[in-house]
Amino acid sequence: MKSAYPVRRLLSVMILGAVGAFSAPVSPVFAQPAVATPSAALPDFTDLVDKVGPAVVNIRTTERSKMGAQGNGGLPPGMDDPEMQEFFRRFFGVPIPRQQPEAPRGRRQAPQQQQEEEVPRGVGSGFIISPDGYVLTNAHVVDGADEVYVTLTDKREYKAKIIGADKRTDVALVKIEGSNLPRLNFGDSNKLRVGEWVIAIGSPFGLDNTVTAGIISAKARDTGDYLPLIQTDVAVNPGNSGGPLINMRGEVIGINSQIYSRSGGYMGISFAVPIDEAIRVSEQLKTTGRVTRGRIGVQIGEVTKDVADSLGLPKANGALVQRVEQGGPAEKGGIEAGDIIVKFNGVAIEKSSDLPRMVGNTKPGARSTVTVWRKGAARDLTINIGEMEPDNKVAKEEARKPKPEQAVNTLGLAVTDLTEAQKRELKIDGGAVIENAEGAAARAGLRPGDIVLRINNTDVKDGKQFNALVSKLEPKKTVLLLVRRGEASQFVTIKPNGQ
Repeated sequence: MKSAYPVRRLLSVMILGAVGAFSAPVSPVFAQPAVATPSAALPDFTDLVDKVGPAVVNIRTTERSKMGAQGNGGLPPGMDDPEMQEFFRRFFGVPIPRQQPEAPRGRRQAPQQQQEEEVPRGVGSGFIISPDGYVLTNAHVVDGADEVYVTLTDKREYKAKIIGADKRTDVALVKIEGSNLPRLNFGDSNKLRVGEWVIAIGSPFGLDNTVTAGIISAKARDTGDYLPLIQTDVAVNPGNSGGPLINMRGEVIGINSQIYSRSGGYMGISFAVPIDEAIRVSEQLKTTGRVTRGRIGVQIGEVTKDVADSLGLPKANGALVQRVEQGGPAEKGGIEAGDIIVKFNGVAIEKSSDLPRMVGNTKPGARSTVTVWRKGAARDLTINIGEMEPDNKVAKEEARKPKPEQAVNTLGLAVTDLTEAQKRELKIDGGAVIENAEGAAARAGLRPGDIVLRINNTDVKDGKQFNALVSKLEPKKTVLLLVRRGEASQFVTIKPNGQ
């Protein structure tokens, strides 16, 4: 019911405005009715929706869960509530497992083995891109699912196979067995214009085939290394994920993926993965089941105007090399910290975020020319592009590694080492990951997942070195830690004895 409040408030504002207009004196000059020109008329989306709607699908995912014959009768937690069961039946069409009948008094019921049951996991959207049943959606829609079901607008349902998913771009490709299926045509996301009309079709909150409309608000919005997203004001909510963003020609130009929200619901800003990025990813997923990306092994930052002026750069563009990975492709190719990479394979780098995308789209093993600005002059270097480890390999390796309990030091911190994959992802050379925070450390606001980069004036290389430094601290002296949380770093002061 919370979502209804803004609607009532909006209606109140509109009505009050109308009353005010009628009560105020009106000049005859301005009382003439305005004539709407054809260019000012709102577009009619009906034919467009009829054309593209059949190719948009509802995606529901399930996971296998072991259910016993005791407790709540094998139901998932909370599902023994009749109202909750009715909600899922009516809105999601999910059958609820029947409870086991009670055994008659005086007769013991034989113990039953646990059985796997399919339980609902999530609802999303997608769209068909080929008559033989390839479907594009978001990676987070199918992530962790044991089974994926695709439902068409004519209520035909198919069990789908996940061909592959790429978390870095949030794109997934699934396949259903069909023929002569309706499909969407691709547009050119590079030709988008800010202000043009677009529509989104999806299943917000499980309400399939919901159509919303808006305009392109911005292009190439930087929200990640590999996601120059399209920003729109099209209403997108949970369940719209994976659905198409469509232009007025009926072409899909993006995959609705994210929203900016402080409440969890739509607040006027939504983001879509550009279709050209999605196509590039889906082609690799279709061929190999994973996405291969290049890497050179540098940590980069923006080039400010002050830095550009000081170094004699004509303008503040390029990527400032802050650190170079030891033994990585960049170091072997001669790139040094302090260099400014201004071109990659002859293409100018306008902002630092351009470089990871250019390198990522380069085939590993290729020889690339990198132009750097060093000591007032430009020079060309040749780099052999390395390969970035895929998400699933990194995740599997981390899952296989044992995680013994770490001892808490005198600061109240238990820490562990960063993996090489984490260092590359975070673009740092060292640090210690906080596994547990107690006492003084907890009171100072530290929490698991924070990364300690420096203690007083000493850089932290790993967990062992950090604990060694802590053991040498004076008991009553305040300690200053440089801590990274997410993308931000800040100083935190704590005392070993908690005073």
